[in-house]
Amino acid sequence: MITMTALLAGAVFAPKIEDYVQKNLKDATFVAKKVKSVQRELQKINDDFGMSYRFDTIKFSYKEPFKLRLEAKVEETSALYLINGTTQVFRVPRLKVNTKQSLANAPGRRQTPLDFGVLTPAMFDGFMDAKFVRVDRATGAQVFDITYANSDDTSRHRIWVDGEKGITIRREWYKQNGQQQATFFYESPQKAEGVWVPTRMTVKNNDDKVAGITEYSAIRINQNLPDSLFEL
Repeated sequence: MITMTALLAGAVFAPKIEDYVQKNLKDATFVAKKVKSVQRELQKINDDFGMSYRFDTIKFSYKEPFKLRLEAKVEETSALYLINGTTQVFRVPRLKVNTKQSLANAPGRRQTPLDFGVLTPAMFDGFMDAKFVRVDRATGAQVFDITYANSDDTSRHRIWVDGEKGITIRREWYKQNGQQQATFFYESPQKAEGVWVPTRMTVKNNDDKVAGITEYSAIRINQNLPDSLFEL
C-alpha cells in the first residue's frame, strides 16, 4: 500500500514541462557568433552540423508559433533560411539556390527554440511531448525526455531544465536508432523583458570533444515582428 501510494503521488505531483516554458516570449531577434569550431569534431555529429559552423555570424529572428528566419553571409555570398510552420525555404541567390520543402513528416528536422535552450508554449501544444524523468542530484535540474507527438519520427532529446529560470542547461540529442548524436550546454543566462535566455552554447560530440562554441548577443525580445519577415 505504501509503495502504491508513493507511486501515485509521484505521478500526480511530478513536474510538468508547462511549468517551465517562457510564457512571455512572443518574438525575439539575436546574433549568433561563432567562438570556436572544430570541423573534424563537428562532422562526427553530422555533415549539416559542420556546415552551420562555417558562418562566423548568423542573425536570427523568431516569432511564435514556429516562425524562424536566419540570415548569414560568407565573403560575398548571402544565405537565407526560413521556417514557417512545417515549410522550409533555403535561398542562396549568388549560387541560384532556391529550395522549398515540407517538413510535416520530418519534425526532427525543424529548428525550434529548443535548439537555443529555450522552451515555449507552442512547442508543447501538439508538436512535442515531455515526460518527467527525475531530478538531477548534481544540479537540481528537472530532467525530461522530449519526443515528437503523433509522429513516426522516434528521434528525441533529453533535457535538464533550470527550475527557477525555466531554461534548458543541458540537452542530449538522440537519433531515431537510439544513438546519441551530441550534447549541448547552455550557459550564461540573462533576462530580457521577463524572458530568460542563454547567451552561450557549447556542443560536444560522442567522443566528449568540444566541437563548437557559440555566443548570442544583441538579444531583443517582443518587438512585435511583422509576419512579412517570415513570408516564404
